[in-house]
Amino acid sequence: MVGLAYFAGAVKLWRSGRRWSVWATTSFMAGCALVLAVTVSGVEVYGSRIFSIFMFQQLTLMMAAPVLLVLGRPGTLLLKALPRRGRAAVLGRPVLAAALWGLRSRLGRVLLHPVVCLPLFLACFYGMYLTDLAGVLLSSPAGHTAAEVAFLAAGVLFTVPVLSNDPLPAVHAPMTQAAEVLLEAFLHAFFGVIIMMASTPLVPHFADPPPGWGVDVMADQAVAGGLAWSYGEIPSVLLLVVIFVRWRRSDEAAASARDRYVEEHGDAELEAYNAHLAALAAGSPARHDADGRTTPDPSSRSGSETGSETGSATGPGTGS
Repeated sequence: MVGLAYFAGAVKLWRSGRRWSVWATTSFMAGCALVLAVTVSGVEVYGSRIFSIFMFQQLTLMMAAPVLLVLGRPGTLLLKALPRRGRAAVLGRPVLAAALWGLRSRLGRVLLHPVVCLPLFLACFYGMYLTDLAGVLLSSPAGHTAAEVAFLAAGVLFTVPVLSNDPLPAVHAPMTQAAEVLLEAFLHAFFGVIIMMASTPLVPHFADPPPGWGVDVMADQAVAGGLAWSYGEIPSVLLLVVIFVRWRRSDEAAASARDRYVEEHGDAELEAYNAHLAALAAGSPARHDADGRTTPDPSSRSGSETGSETGSATGPGTGS
């Protein structure tokens, strides 16, 4: 449903002659297809009983699919495609109001803050498998589905402030974004090592697969740990590349804008510094005028000049 709504919005913009990125549309639709592939197809059947398949589902929902979905810029499309006039606007206004509320709300800032979204992301690994939570959730189909929804939500919350170009309640600095991804990658790899080194089954639900499947429980658990260590790192590396590329482009754009401003208006700071050096070379201290420019202080002159003026002024009086 979400994918169909997104595609309908993109088609509406194209038909009205308004521009919308084909790449963003392709990315979002690919993300939706990836989510369906790991939750509706036969992967779901095997993932309900085999640890390595379930780990593959989790990593896809948390790290691969969110990147594609966020690159699709669904928030921007929503704001552009919602009708503003006519009968359709009556149905679109509540959606637009909800979107604007989320954009301006304090709750949105809290959920996207690194102190909140990063622990939630890591809790889906450490909190899930190092406690009894996995056994509780995976013991029923409803719990299995709830876990998958939580994986996708946690992945999106982590990816949005790092990668999104949509309007957001708060924007993280590039250094903060890079630190988030590096910390997540380290803790994620460490989690994979913990699983690979475990000598007993971590999740009782996966300790008894169907006999006809011929699954070695401990070997399968080691494969799950290997996936958490390797497959989970690939999206992190891609995120870092995107962050640094955007960072560089932003710096280049800022430098270009400053150069254009200097060409048009001059560099006041450089002129003030040059005036200050000229004043020091002339032997008189500099002062700043109201415009911030540096000029010699007329109240302070060289001793010889002051003395000559004094002598010329008092000479006649002394002679008399």
